[in-house]
Amino acid sequence: MTEHALPTLGEIDRDEALLEAVAELHGDTRADFLRKAAIGSGAMLAVLGAPAAAAAASRLSDTDILRFGLRFERLQASFYTEADSTGTVKRMSAEKQRWAETLGAHERAHVRIIKQILGSKAGPRPFFNFHGATESDAAFTRTTVAMEDLTVALLTGVTPQIHDRRLTAALFGLLTVEARHAAWARNVVGTTPSARAFDDPRSVPDVSSIIDDTHFIVRRPQVRRRRSGPRFTG
Repeated sequence: MTEHALPTLGEIDRDEALLEAVAELHGDTRADFLRKAAIGSGAMLAVLGAPAAAAAASRLSDTDILRFGLRFERLQASFYTEADSTGTVKRMSAEKQRWAETLGAHERAHVRIIKQILGSKAGPRPFFNFHGATESDAAFTRTTVAMEDLTVALLTGVTPQIHDRRLTAALFGLLTVEARHAAWARNVVGTTPSARAFDDPRSVPDVSSIIDDTHFIVRRPQVRRRRSGPRFTG
């Protein structure tokens, strides 16, 4: 990944850990179109604009949705934690430090609560390799904006599919916080926080395909020297 390019999802999700949560849905999930698309790119959003297959969506259980949500939250929590532990956050301005530290703390809290709900069904924590996206202010910031936008789109798409009304209420609470994250991230980079009156929802198969193309998830932990920082990522 170059300094000026966002990672593709094929560069992040190398062990397909997120895809395993929805393996039964894979069929035609537009992965061929999305594999080389950069996070947040116009090409990616254009492909995802089409509605997901209703049959695939109907096969998702509440546990399927929560397991996928947990893996996605673990991805975000680990991303923020690595940026902190490698010293990238400390090199930011005070205002940006507060932003990055706040979002990281929130994502780690999201991991904890979803793990509590899933209990033994939570599954093991995947390994991640962010391919330099956490090592500079610019790369971290660009990836954060794209990741937070994608989170809002995912929650908008899956929350109405939850059968348990109590979980629906909890996910709506998560959605509103993630929407504030996305708006804050866009404000940090000087982009309009809300460019449109309505957002397009994204399905679990859509987002799993996007994550697959980042290759952020790997089969074994990355060996590197780390500086002090938040330890818990779920």
